[in-house]
Amino acid sequence: MQEHDRLAERFEHLRPHLRTVAYRMLGSHAEAEDAVQDTWIRLSRSDADEVENLPAWLTTVVSRVCLNVLRSRAARPEDPVGVHLPDPVVGREPSHGPEDEAVLSDSVSLALLIVLDTLAPAERVAFVLHDMFHLTFDEIAAVVGRTTVATRQLASRARRRVQGAHETDSGGDHSTRRVLVDAFLAAARGGDLDGLVAVLDPDVELRADGGPALVSASAVLHGAGPVAERAALFRQPGVTVTPVLVNGAPGVLVDRDGVPVSVMGFAVRRDRISQIQILLDPGRLAAIDFGAFKT
Repeated sequence: MQEHDRLAERFEHLRPHLRTVAYRMLGSHAEAEDAVQDTWIRLSRSDADEVENLPAWLTTVVSRVCLNVLRSRAARPEDPVGVHLPDPVVGREPSHGPEDEAVLSDSVSLALLIVLDTLAPAERVAFVLHDMFHLTFDEIAAVVGRTTVATRQLASRARRRVQGAHETDSGGDHSTRRVLVDAFLAAARGGDLDGLVAVLDPDVELRADGGPALVSASAVLHGAGPVAERAALFRQPGVTVTPVLVNGAPGVLVDRDGVPVSVMGFAVRRDRISQIQILLDPGRLAAIDFGAFKT
């Protein structure tokens, strides 16, 4: 086997890890794939024989690439409607085997990714690398170009912000969450406002992202009343709801007359739904293999 082929084989073995790092930093599947590919290009052009610890070297490189992407984003104008959801990770409902439990425990909620999107680029990188992947602050300092002390402060500031996401999505095992989601959907399809309010946290937040194609559908709503009224959309004819996992938690795929129209994620606090995330952007929905989750 040629040296280049051996290097490519080692890289492919590490690709899932690098993709996970990039997704948690960027919240975008396409950008994460681009970052990983950019990392491969940099590796292929480097003297790999001089790299003592390839996994650590690649993690550093992909992190730097992601930091550049985050800085580029920060320099761009804000979305005109101010609503953006991270790309969801959609999967089948678990059968509760060991592999499923591993997937669930390693998942990062949409609620957390939404908060990560509010962090400064260096804060996000420092938090993800330290709190999620357990790199030392010395290692992270080399990525963000700060001192070790300053890097520790970046992660600490991020951690305080992230605490809100943990509070938003802090309750219930998988079965409890699925029961709440099913009750919400049943009440929504039945037009039962009282039933909806009963499963919603009084301070529930709904975030809907329609993307550039459906700007008018984008919105942020707060409170059980307004969110319950928005849920009446499920009474429209031809709507089919398929239970799925969304970032490791019970969610749904929604289609109308066979065409996918939304992915919905749910956060739970104190046995009530505390946040609902709805991706309506047709372009991003098209990237999901909707048929793979049909029974």
